[in-house]
Amino acid sequence: MDGEKLQEHARARSQELPGANLEHPFGPDWEVFKVRDKVFMLLTEVTGEPIVILKTDPADGMALREQHADITPGYHMNKKHWITLHPSGDLQKQMIDDLVTESYLLVVENLPLAKRPVDPATFGRDTR
Repeated sequence: MDGEKLQEHARARSQELPGANLEHPFGPDWEVFKVRDKVFMLLTEVTGEPIVILKTDPADGMALREQHADITPGYHMNKKHWITLHPSGDLQKQMIDDLVTESYLLVVENLPLAKRPVDPATFGRDTR
């Protein structure tokens, strides 16, 4: 997937998440997506390619980096808790959607109950 599409998919998914908003605290070269003032995704091209930076569970992040050459430690972030998605790899739209959602839910889980826009235990799951 090319970089433009990678960022488009990630941006589109974030717009579907309750309470998510876009800010530019680091200038126009960085899109910073937050839920209740906590970052869950960053988009930038400062590395020379369009990348997506997401929060991840440390064990999941390690497995993803081992399985996908286009997933690396988080650019300018804690390498244990963040990953970077690079274009031109084998990442499919569904995987990008899942990773963006997981990043969002990891942040929501750590919010006080009263500030959570969704219940992270049930969000996105079929509850029928």
